[in-house]
Amino acid sequence: MKKTILAVAMMLMAGLTGAFAKDDEGVNKQITSSFNKDFVSASNVSWNKGKDFVRATFTMSGQVIFAYYNNSGELIASARNIRSEQLPINLLNNLKKGYSNYWISELFEMDRDGQALYYVTLENADETLILKSTSSNDWSTYKRSRKI
Repeated sequence: MKKTILAVAMMLMAGLTGAFAKDDEGVNKQITSSFNKDFVSASNVSWNKGKDFVRATFTMSGQVIFAYYNNSGELIASARNIRSEQLPINLLNNLKKGYSNYWISELFEMDRDGQALYYVTLENADETLILKSTSSNDWSTYKRSRKI
């Protein structure tokens, strides 16, 4: 399951929104039934199928949200882009103190089984750094790459 969550996180970070074939008709009834129970007030729903999961992109309370389901209709995770001000205070302060020479190019919150996970992509002229936090206290390096 940990690999599945990491795969979902990487897809969000890499911006592969358009990489999956659009297939409104091919989503099985178990998934759509689960989705309708999980997200009652969702609107503007679109579906994208991956190899081992289906992603619903929708609007709820004025915000775009992504929900990931396995082929059995179980919710794997949901995610939304957030602003830095929406981070827990400790995480925001850690970013400001420890990474002041970087700018934020992407930030999202992922929910899995009621636990919030945060991923932030930071950049400067020399490198791209992806940090992950599974608590509201500290960041760990998820991926680091040098710019060419």
